[in-house]
Amino acid sequence: MHSAQATLYGITMKNNGPFHIIKAFNFFVYGALAVYSTFFALYLQSIGMSTLEIGALMAGGPVVSIIANPLWGYLSDRFRNVRMILIIMLIGSMLIMQLVFLFQSYTIIYASMLCFFFFQMPLFSQSNSLILNSIEGTGHKFGAFRLFGSLGWALMAVAAGPVIGHLGIDRLWLVYTVMMLISLGFAFSLPKGEVKGAARKGKVNYRSMFVNRSFLLFLIIGLVISIPNSMNTTFISLYITELGGHASLIGWSAFWSSIFEIPVFLLMDRYLKRNVKTMVLCVVAISLLYALRWFLMAEADSAEQIIYIQALHCLTFGGYYYIGTQLTVLLVPAEFRASGQAVYALTYGGLSGIAAGVVGGWMFETAGPQAMYRLGGILAAIGVVGFTLLYMRLRKKADSGKDEAQTAS
Repeated sequence: MHSAQATLYGITMKNNGPFHIIKAFNFFVYGALAVYSTFFALYLQSIGMSTLEIGALMAGGPVVSIIANPLWGYLSDRFRNVRMILIIMLIGSMLIMQLVFLFQSYTIIYASMLCFFFFQMPLFSQSNSLILNSIEGTGHKFGAFRLFGSLGWALMAVAAGPVIGHLGIDRLWLVYTVMMLISLGFAFSLPKGEVKGAARKGKVNYRSMFVNRSFLLFLIIGLVISIPNSMNTTFISLYITELGGHASLIGWSAFWSSIFEIPVFLLMDRYLKRNVKTMVLCVVAISLLYALRWFLMAEADSAEQIIYIQALHCLTFGGYYYIGTQLTVLLVPAEFRASGQAVYALTYGGLSGIAAGVVGGWMFETAGPQAMYRLGGILAAIGVVGFTLLYMRLRKKADSGKDEAQTAS
């Protein structure tokens, strides 16, 4: 009896081993990217770059992602090995970033960052694909894995604040590199992340991803509300500094923006209905909260207020990110899942970032951060209208389907 229980326990632990590795990987890779995204704008400012130059530099990432996201998604689907793709992207982004920190020439930094973005931008979408493919057919939920990314982002950002304050912003490369090396160590132990039961041969017709008009409309409207989110990600550290905040406050801002994503993911795992109409209705509410968040940011007059407002990030970005990932699962064929997640990532972190970097940088420098955030509030309000119309379209389509079924009977 005891032997059978021990055997069963051993099998359970063995089966759960890859899932523990995925959670640890998410914790450290999101932590590494939190260190980079939270403090990199401050580093660029410290070597003499203007806000407009920083915005133009960061806009290069979304431009590159137009090619990088679909390409890496295609390679993941083609080779059925998301782990291999993640390892290549981690090594590439880590090595290229060393050049960025080594030189202070804008031309060299810009060229290096374009290469860096090619490897870095698709990391989130491909890690999502690995989670979704690995848990398919099991009792595991996506949010239970993604929350470790939020935890890593929150804890590493707040821990890095005093460390960077002590070492100096010029040593940012050291903190980032250590985190990336740890992430890479876990990446080698990840499962392959291939789609179970997907066909191995035959031409891939990616047009089938876009047959569903609701998916296309979701991407287009989502692009509108993602622009102010990208502006906030790029310039919030400069805004906090302008209001008198220091490095540790910037870390706390990232902490509060991420830590509450954890209960949001768990609650959505448990209670969110897996149908398109319900999810779109939730996104309407999220867009309203986005509008509130940006208008509050525009009225903030202290760095401490920014930190409290950032708590809304868990409901806005956290909710939109989770629901968008699940909608993509429902609306895109399973064999194109990595490509579908890449296209979704292209809207909230790619195309939106082009406008965010250029327009946001120009507005920050010429009209001030308050004007930039007011524009964000207006764009979010447009998103509310767009998603409401999409919901009405889906409801009308569902009602007409019921009428046809009743007529047929």
